[in-house]
Amino acid sequence: MKKFSILAAIAVAAIMGSCTGGAPKANLKNDVDTLSYAIGLAQTQGLKDYLTMRMDVDTAYIDEFIKGLNEAVNASNNKKKAAYYAGLQIGQQVSQQMIKGINYEVFGDDSTRTISLKNFMAGFISGTTGKDALMTIDEASMTAQTKMQSVKARVMQEKYGDWKKQCEEYMANIAKKEGIKDLGDGVYYEVITEGNGAIPADTSRVQVHYEGKLLNDSIFDSSYQRGEPTKFRCNQVIPGWTKALTNMPVGSTWMVYIPQEQAYGEREAGKITPFSCLIFKIELLGIE
Repeated sequence: MKKFSILAAIAVAAIMGSCTGGAPKANLKNDVDTLSYAIGLAQTQGLKDYLTMRMDVDTAYIDEFIKGLNEAVNASNNKKKAAYYAGLQIGQQVSQQMIKGINYEVFGDDSTRTISLKNFMAGFISGTTGKDALMTIDEASMTAQTKMQSVKARVMQEKYGDWKKQCEEYMANIAKKEGIKDLGDGVYYEVITEGNGAIPADTSRVQVHYEGKLLNDSIFDSSYQRGEPTKFRCNQVIPGWTKALTNMPVGSTWMVYIPQEQAYGEREAGKITPFSCLIFKIELLGIE
């Protein structure tokens, strides 16, 4: 939606005059009147969709919106009322957008869980007023980042704990399998074809064919299915891939077994659920 311009805001105020009830009746006596009305009408393009989809306004209560709109417009020269209406506007954004976004980031699609609105508002108001803050803004940013990671990890552990355990058991068994070689950090491989070409550096751009599977044997990605190899730098992929490629001679084909810590961890990535160990067939075709 287009932003309301200052000119449009002035026009709306001129049309509404002192009316604070329902919609004022247009009276187009001259060019300024017509200009004002046209600007006001034109600026509402997409507004109803914005109100319903972005601000969660029920159109059954559109009269209440109009009432609030009239009051806010006519309070533009009253600093006390202007501050109050600004608080209402920011409060709506916090409630309908910010809190919902944070909850989704932390708890995913579990709508029964939420952050503490009371503590959120305590921090929000302290930051706004500059009074009684328990930490600095920089400390708050760092704390929010670390705490979000730990809370998300606990939430994912609760939801995917059984899957994580299965993957850990699988990797433990792979380590004992005959012919398996250890790359370190829990990454293992077995040779299908031994190449004799150069070994890439972590900054090397390589060409590979590959197929990735989950523990349940489902394929989540495959360059073979797409019909063409993939090119990328060795340090632009998950750590387990980097570790494999930087030990792999050109011409080799390996089966590589990557624990979740060297893959996506507690993150979800497309078809890959959190805490997934990944199994790759990797064919290193060349270094560019």
